[in-house]
Amino acid sequence: MPQPPPSSRPGVAVGAFALVALLVALAAAGVWWVQQDGDPSYSGASDAPESPPASASDPSGATTAGSADTAAADDRRVVVISVDGLGSLWVSRRATPGIADLLAQGAGTLNARTEVEKTVTLPNHTGMVTGDRVDPVQGGHGVTWNSTSTRSVALGTQSVFSVVDAAGGTSAVYAGKQKFEMWGRAWPGTIDPLEIDDQASLVTDTVEDLRAGAHDLVFLHLAGPDNAGHEHGWGSPAYLDAVRTADADVDRVVSAVADDPALAEEVVVIVTADHGGVPGTTTHSDATQPENFTIPFVVWGAGVTPGDLYDLNPDYRDPGSSQPSYDGPQPVRNGDVANLVTDLLGLDPVPGSLFDTGHDLDVE
Repeated sequence: MPQPPPSSRPGVAVGAFALVALLVALAAAGVWWVQQDGDPSYSGASDAPESPPASASDPSGATTAGSADTAAADDRRVVVISVDGLGSLWVSRRATPGIADLLAQGAGTLNARTEVEKTVTLPNHTGMVTGDRVDPVQGGHGVTWNSTSTRSVALGTQSVFSVVDAAGGTSAVYAGKQKFEMWGRAWPGTIDPLEIDDQASLVTDTVEDLRAGAHDLVFLHLAGPDNAGHEHGWGSPAYLDAVRTADADVDRVVSAVADDPALAEEVVVIVTADHGGVPGTTTHSDATQPENFTIPFVVWGAGVTPGDLYDLNPDYRDPGSSQPSYDGPQPVRNGDVANLVTDLLGLDPVPGSLFDTGHDLDVE
Protein backbone atom coordinates (compact mmCIF):
# COMPACT_ATOMS: atom_id res chain seq x y z
CA MET A 1 0.00 0.00 0.00
CA PRO A 2 1.46 3.43 -0.90
CA GLN A 3 2.75 5.54 1.95
CA PRO A 4 2.73 9.35 2.02
CA PRO A 5 5.98 11.27 1.55
CA PRO A 6 7.45 13.36 4.36
CA SER A 7 5.67 16.66 4.71
CA SER A 8 6.70 19.09 1.99
CA ARG A 9 4.10 21.80 2.45
CA PRO A 10 5.59 25.27 1.89
CA GLY A 11 3.87 26.96 4.83
CA VAL A 12 6.41 25.84 7.46
CA ALA A 13 9.45 27.02 5.55
CA VAL A 14 7.84 30.33 4.60
CA GLY A 15 6.77 30.94 8.20
CA ALA A 16 10.29 30.32 9.51
CA PHE A 17 11.78 32.68 6.91
CA ALA A 18 9.30 35.39 7.85
CA LEU A 19 10.18 35.09 11.55
CA VAL A 20 13.93 35.39 10.95
CA ALA A 21 13.45 38.36 8.65
CA LEU A 22 11.20 40.04 11.18
CA LEU A 23 13.79 39.76 13.95
CA VAL A 24 16.52 41.10 11.68
CA ALA A 25 14.38 44.03 10.64
CA LEU A 26 13.48 44.88 14.23
CA ALA A 27 17.10 44.80 15.33
CA ALA A 28 18.30 46.90 12.41
CA ALA A 29 15.73 49.63 12.18
CA GLY A 30 12.73 48.87 14.33
CA VAL A 31 10.63 48.40 11.26
CA TRP A 32 7.77 45.91 11.23
CA TRP A 33 7.02 44.05 8.02
CA VAL A 34 4.69 41.28 7.03
CA GLN A 35 4.82 38.80 4.22
CA GLN A 36 1.78 36.83 3.13
CA ASP A 37 2.50 33.04 3.26
CA GLY A 38 3.35 31.45 -0.03
CA ASP A 39 2.85 34.56 -2.24
CA PRO A 40 6.12 36.23 -3.26
CA SER A 41 4.24 39.01 -5.08
CA TYR A 42 2.26 40.08 -2.03
CA SER A 43 2.62 43.79 -1.23
CA GLY A 44 -0.40 44.54 0.95
CA ALA A 45 -0.16 46.20 4.35
CA SER A 46 -2.51 43.94 6.29
CA ASP A 47 -1.32 40.84 8.11
CA ALA A 48 -4.74 39.16 7.77
CA PRO A 49 -5.16 36.70 4.88
CA GLU A 50 -7.66 37.87 2.32
CA SER A 51 -10.89 35.90 2.04
CA PRO A 52 -11.61 34.50 -1.42
CA PRO A 53 -14.40 36.40 -3.16
CA ALA A 54 -17.78 34.80 -2.61
CA SER A 55 -19.65 33.51 -5.63
CA ALA A 56 -23.09 34.89 -6.29
CA SER A 57 -26.02 33.05 -4.79
CA ASP A 58 -28.25 31.11 -7.14
CA PRO A 59 -32.06 31.45 -7.15
CA SER A 60 -32.39 28.64 -4.62
CA GLY A 61 -30.64 30.79 -2.07
CA ALA A 62 -27.66 28.45 -1.71
CA THR A 63 -24.40 30.27 -1.03
CA THR A 64 -20.76 29.40 -1.14
CA ALA A 65 -18.77 28.70 1.98
CA GLY A 66 -16.78 31.32 3.79
CA SER A 67 -13.00 31.20 3.64
CA ALA A 68 -11.37 28.16 5.18
CA ASP A 69 -8.60 28.41 7.76
CA THR A 70 -6.20 26.87 5.27
CA ALA A 71 -6.00 26.41 1.55
CA ALA A 72 -6.45 22.95 0.09
CA ALA A 73 -3.35 20.92 0.79
CA ASP A 74 -1.05 20.97 -2.23
CA ASP A 75 0.06 17.38 -1.64
CA ARG A 76 -3.31 15.73 -1.09
CA ARG A 77 -6.18 14.97 -3.46
CA VAL A 78 -9.34 12.94 -2.93
CA VAL A 79 -11.41 10.75 -5.22
CA VAL A 80 -14.90 9.76 -4.06
CA ILE A 81 -16.49 6.81 -5.88
CA SER A 82 -20.16 6.08 -5.25
CA VAL A 83 -21.43 2.77 -6.61
CA ASP A 84 -25.14 3.39 -7.06
CA GLY A 85 -27.25 0.54 -5.67
CA LEU A 86 -24.40 -1.48 -4.15
CA GLY A 87 -25.61 -2.71 -0.79
CA SER A 88 -23.16 -4.55 1.45
CA LEU A 89 -25.06 -7.77 0.83
CA TRP A 90 -23.52 -7.85 -2.64
CA VAL A 91 -19.89 -7.20 -1.63
CA SER A 92 -17.63 -10.25 -1.36
CA ARG A 93 -14.21 -11.49 -2.39
CA ARG A 94 -15.80 -13.42 -5.27
CA ALA A 95 -18.28 -10.79 -6.49
CA THR A 96 -16.21 -7.65 -5.89
CA PRO A 97 -12.51 -8.54 -5.63
CA GLY A 98 -11.41 -4.95 -6.18
CA ILE A 99 -13.48 -3.54 -3.33
CA ALA A 100 -12.51 -6.54 -1.17
CA ASP A 101 -8.86 -5.61 -1.67
CA LEU A 102 -9.59 -2.04 -0.61
CA LEU A 103 -11.31 -3.30 2.54
CA ALA A 104 -8.27 -5.45 3.32
CA GLN A 105 -5.74 -2.69 2.65
CA GLY A 106 -7.63 0.38 3.80
CA ALA A 107 -9.95 1.59 6.56
CA GLY A 108 -13.45 0.33 5.95
CA THR A 109 -16.67 -1.35 6.97
CA LEU A 110 -19.52 -3.21 5.34
CA ASN A 111 -21.86 -1.94 8.05
CA ALA A 112 -22.17 1.74 7.18
CA ARG A 113 -25.54 3.44 6.86
CA THR A 114 -27.49 5.61 4.44
CA GLU A 115 -29.52 8.65 5.38
CA VAL A 116 -32.31 7.73 7.80
CA GLU A 117 -35.12 9.41 5.85
CA LYS A 118 -34.46 8.06 2.36
CA THR A 119 -32.76 5.12 0.65
CA VAL A 120 -32.81 6.57 -2.85
CA THR A 121 -30.18 8.10 -5.10
CA LEU A 122 -30.33 11.89 -5.19
CA PRO A 123 -31.14 12.51 -1.50
CA ASN A 124 -28.27 10.27 -0.41
CA HIS A 125 -25.75 11.61 -2.88
CA THR A 126 -26.64 15.15 -1.87
CA GLY A 127 -26.12 14.05 1.72
CA MET A 128 -22.66 12.79 0.79
CA VAL A 129 -21.57 16.19 -0.54
CA THR A 130 -23.34 18.38 2.05
CA GLY A 131 -22.68 16.26 5.13
CA ASP A 132 -26.31 16.72 6.06
CA ARG A 133 -29.54 14.84 6.67
CA VAL A 134 -32.45 15.07 4.23
CA ASP A 135 -35.36 16.66 6.11
CA PRO A 136 -35.30 20.44 5.54
CA VAL A 137 -37.61 21.04 8.52
CA GLN A 138 -34.83 19.63 10.70
CA GLY A 139 -32.14 21.65 8.96
CA GLY A 140 -31.38 19.10 6.24
CA HIS A 141 -30.40 19.68 2.63
CA GLY A 142 -34.00 19.38 1.44
CA VAL A 143 -33.50 17.15 -1.62
CA THR A 144 -36.45 14.84 -1.04
CA TRP A 145 -37.07 13.99 -4.70
CA ASN A 146 -35.22 11.49 -6.86
CA SER A 147 -35.71 12.67 -10.41
CA THR A 148 -34.42 15.29 -12.83
CA SER A 149 -35.97 18.54 -11.63
CA THR A 150 -35.56 22.30 -11.72
CA ARG A 151 -35.64 22.36 -7.91
CA SER A 152 -32.54 22.82 -5.78
CA VAL A 153 -31.26 22.38 -2.25
CA ALA A 154 -32.77 24.09 0.79
CA LEU A 155 -31.98 27.77 1.25
CA GLY A 156 -28.38 28.32 2.35
CA THR A 157 -27.25 24.70 2.02
CA GLN A 158 -23.53 24.49 1.32
CA SER A 159 -21.38 21.61 0.13
CA VAL A 160 -17.88 20.21 0.05
CA PHE A 161 -17.59 21.81 -3.40
CA SER A 162 -18.32 25.20 -1.81
CA VAL A 163 -15.58 24.72 0.78
CA VAL A 164 -12.98 23.52 -1.73
CA ASP A 165 -13.80 26.43 -4.03
CA ALA A 166 -13.58 28.99 -1.22
CA ALA A 167 -10.12 27.67 -0.35
CA GLY A 168 -8.93 28.13 -3.92
CA GLY A 169 -9.29 24.48 -4.89
CA THR A 170 -11.18 22.80 -7.71
CA SER A 171 -13.69 19.96 -7.99
CA ALA A 172 -15.00 17.74 -10.78
CA VAL A 173 -18.08 15.50 -10.92
CA TYR A 174 -18.45 12.58 -13.32
CA ALA A 175 -21.98 11.18 -12.97
CA GLY A 176 -24.09 8.60 -14.72
CA LYS A 177 -27.53 10.16 -14.23
CA GLN A 178 -28.96 13.42 -15.53
CA LYS A 179 -30.47 14.30 -12.15
CA PHE A 180 -26.98 15.20 -10.88
CA GLU A 181 -27.10 18.38 -12.95
CA MET A 182 -28.93 19.87 -9.96
CA TRP A 183 -25.60 20.18 -8.16
CA GLY A 184 -24.46 22.70 -10.74
CA ARG A 185 -27.47 24.91 -9.96
CA ALA A 186 -27.10 24.45 -6.22
CA TRP A 187 -23.44 25.51 -6.10
CA PRO A 188 -22.74 27.45 -9.30
CA GLY A 189 -19.14 27.89 -10.30
CA THR A 190 -17.78 25.31 -7.85
CA ILE A 191 -17.83 22.20 -10.10
CA ASP A 192 -16.01 22.12 -13.43
CA PRO A 193 -16.65 19.86 -15.20
CA LEU A 194 -19.98 18.39 -14.16
CA GLU A 195 -20.10 15.62 -16.75
CA ILE A 196 -23.05 13.30 -17.37
CA ASP A 197 -22.12 10.33 -19.55
CA ASP A 198 -22.01 6.54 -19.84
CA GLN A 199 -20.07 4.67 -17.19
CA ALA A 200 -17.08 3.61 -19.30
CA SER A 201 -16.50 7.18 -20.51
CA LEU A 202 -16.79 8.56 -16.99
CA VAL A 203 -14.17 6.16 -15.67
CA THR A 204 -11.81 7.00 -18.53
CA ASP A 205 -12.25 10.72 -17.87
CA THR A 206 -11.71 10.23 -14.14
CA VAL A 207 -8.42 8.42 -14.75
CA GLU A 208 -7.29 11.11 -17.18
CA ASP A 209 -8.28 13.78 -14.64
CA LEU A 210 -6.17 12.11 -11.98
CA ARG A 211 -3.15 11.74 -14.22
CA ALA A 212 -3.39 15.38 -15.24
CA GLY A 213 -3.59 16.53 -11.63
CA ALA A 214 -6.54 18.63 -12.67
CA HIS A 215 -8.62 18.76 -9.46
CA ASP A 216 -8.34 18.57 -5.69
CA LEU A 217 -11.62 16.64 -5.46
CA VAL A 218 -13.08 14.24 -8.01
CA PHE A 219 -16.52 12.67 -7.48
CA LEU A 220 -17.29 9.62 -9.65
CA HIS A 221 -20.78 8.12 -9.75
CA LEU A 222 -21.20 4.60 -11.17
CA ALA A 223 -24.85 4.02 -12.11
CA GLY A 224 -24.64 0.49 -13.54
CA PRO A 225 -25.73 -1.67 -10.59
CA ASP A 226 -28.73 0.55 -9.82
CA ASN A 227 -29.84 0.58 -13.45
CA ALA A 228 -29.61 -3.22 -13.64
CA GLY A 229 -31.40 -3.64 -10.33
CA HIS A 230 -34.34 -1.55 -11.45
CA GLU A 231 -34.62 -3.34 -14.77
CA HIS A 232 -33.89 -6.93 -13.75
CA GLY A 233 -33.98 -7.04 -9.95
CA TRP A 234 -31.37 -6.92 -7.19
CA GLY A 235 -29.49 -10.20 -7.19
CA SER A 236 -30.39 -11.06 -10.79
CA PRO A 237 -27.64 -12.22 -13.19
CA ALA A 238 -27.77 -8.82 -14.90
CA TYR A 239 -27.38 -7.03 -11.57
CA LEU A 240 -24.45 -9.21 -10.54
CA ASP A 241 -22.79 -8.57 -13.91
CA ALA A 242 -23.23 -4.83 -13.37
CA VAL A 243 -21.69 -5.15 -9.91
CA ARG A 244 -18.67 -6.95 -11.38
CA THR A 245 -18.30 -4.22 -13.99
CA ALA A 246 -18.51 -1.48 -11.37
CA ASP A 247 -15.97 -3.29 -9.21
CA ALA A 248 -13.60 -3.50 -12.18
CA ASP A 249 -14.13 0.22 -12.76
CA VAL A 250 -13.27 0.98 -9.14
CA ASP A 251 -10.16 -1.15 -9.53
CA ARG A 252 -9.25 0.72 -12.71
CA VAL A 253 -9.25 4.03 -10.86
CA VAL A 254 -7.36 2.60 -7.87
CA SER A 255 -4.79 0.95 -10.14
CA ALA A 256 -4.18 4.27 -11.89
CA VAL A 257 -3.29 5.69 -8.48
CA ALA A 258 -1.25 2.72 -7.23
CA ASP A 259 0.75 2.38 -10.44
CA ASP A 260 1.86 6.02 -10.50
CA PRO A 261 4.37 6.85 -7.72
CA ALA A 262 3.36 10.51 -7.65
CA LEU A 263 -0.35 9.75 -7.41
CA ALA A 264 0.26 7.02 -4.84
CA GLU A 265 1.84 9.61 -2.56
CA GLU A 266 -1.02 12.11 -2.68
CA VAL A 267 -4.38 10.54 -3.60
CA VAL A 268 -6.92 9.08 -1.18
CA VAL A 269 -9.87 7.10 -2.55
CA ILE A 270 -13.23 6.85 -0.75
CA VAL A 271 -15.70 4.21 -1.95
CA THR A 272 -19.29 4.02 -0.73
CA ALA A 273 -22.88 3.71 -1.98
CA ASP A 274 -26.19 5.51 -1.78
CA HIS A 275 -28.32 2.44 -0.98
CA GLY A 276 -28.60 -1.28 -1.58
CA GLY A 277 -31.53 -3.43 -2.61
CA VAL A 278 -33.59 -6.38 -1.41
CA PRO A 279 -33.02 -9.59 -3.41
CA GLY A 280 -35.69 -10.14 -6.02
CA THR A 281 -37.06 -6.60 -5.91
CA THR A 282 -36.73 -3.78 -8.44
CA THR A 283 -37.06 -0.89 -5.97
CA HIS A 284 -35.19 0.26 -2.88
CA SER A 285 -37.39 2.99 -1.46
CA ASP A 286 -38.32 1.20 1.79
CA ALA A 287 -35.96 2.93 4.21
CA THR A 288 -36.73 0.38 6.95
CA GLN A 289 -35.18 -2.56 5.06
CA PRO A 290 -31.63 -3.46 6.19
CA GLU A 291 -30.72 -4.56 2.66
CA ASN A 292 -31.52 -1.03 1.50
CA PHE A 293 -29.77 0.97 4.24
CA THR A 294 -26.66 -1.18 4.83
CA ILE A 295 -23.78 -0.06 2.62
CA PRO A 296 -19.98 -0.24 2.30
CA PHE A 297 -17.66 2.61 3.24
CA VAL A 298 -13.94 2.24 2.62
CA VAL A 299 -11.00 4.65 2.53
CA TRP A 300 -7.73 3.71 0.82
CA GLY A 301 -4.57 5.55 -0.12
CA ALA A 302 -1.60 7.51 1.09
CA GLY A 303 -1.44 7.70 4.88
CA VAL A 304 -4.60 5.67 5.53
CA THR A 305 -4.39 3.29 8.50
CA PRO A 306 -5.72 -0.17 7.60
CA GLY A 307 -8.44 -1.62 9.79
CA ASP A 308 -12.12 -1.79 10.59
CA LEU A 309 -13.57 1.71 10.80
CA TYR A 310 -15.41 0.95 14.03
CA ASP A 311 -12.25 -0.42 15.65
CA LEU A 312 -10.39 2.71 14.55
CA ASN A 313 -13.19 4.99 15.75
CA PRO A 314 -14.56 4.05 19.19
CA ASP A 315 -16.66 7.23 19.18
CA TYR A 316 -18.72 5.70 16.39
CA ARG A 317 -21.08 2.83 17.16
CA ASP A 318 -21.49 -0.29 15.06
CA PRO A 319 -25.28 -0.40 14.58
CA GLY A 320 -25.61 -4.15 14.21
CA SER A 321 -28.63 -4.67 11.98
CA SER A 322 -30.44 -1.47 13.00
CA GLN A 323 -30.75 1.96 11.43
CA PRO A 324 -30.08 4.39 14.31
CA SER A 325 -31.75 7.78 14.42
CA TYR A 326 -29.67 10.95 14.24
CA ASP A 327 -29.76 11.20 18.05
CA GLY A 328 -27.09 9.56 20.16
CA PRO A 329 -23.95 7.72 19.05
CA GLN A 330 -23.76 7.44 15.29
CA PRO A 331 -22.71 4.73 12.86
CA VAL A 332 -20.48 5.51 9.93
CA ARG A 333 -22.77 7.03 7.28
CA ASN A 334 -22.37 7.91 3.63
CA GLY A 335 -23.06 11.46 4.80
CA ASP A 336 -19.62 11.41 6.47
CA VAL A 337 -18.05 11.75 3.02
CA ALA A 338 -18.22 15.56 2.87
CA ASN A 339 -16.32 16.30 6.05
CA LEU A 340 -13.97 13.38 5.67
CA VAL A 341 -12.95 15.07 2.41
CA THR A 342 -12.55 18.47 4.09
CA ASP A 343 -10.49 16.83 6.82
CA LEU A 344 -8.21 15.07 4.33
CA LEU A 345 -7.73 18.32 2.41
CA GLY A 346 -6.99 20.32 5.55
CA LEU A 347 -10.11 22.47 5.27
CA ASP A 348 -12.87 23.56 7.64
CA PRO A 349 -16.04 21.45 7.84
CA VAL A 350 -18.93 22.27 5.53
CA PRO A 351 -20.88 25.13 7.18
CA GLY A 352 -24.24 23.96 8.50
CA SER A 353 -23.43 20.27 8.09
CA LEU A 354 -24.43 17.54 10.55
CA PHE A 355 -22.01 14.63 10.10
CA ASP A 356 -18.36 14.54 11.22
CA THR A 357 -18.29 18.26 11.93
CA GLY A 358 -15.50 17.69 14.44
CA HIS A 359 -13.39 15.83 11.89
CA ASP A 360 -13.38 12.86 14.25
CA LEU A 361 -13.78 10.05 11.71
CA ASP A 362 -10.20 8.86 11.89
CA VAL A 363 -8.62 7.11 8.92
CA GLU A 364 -4.97 8.18 9.39
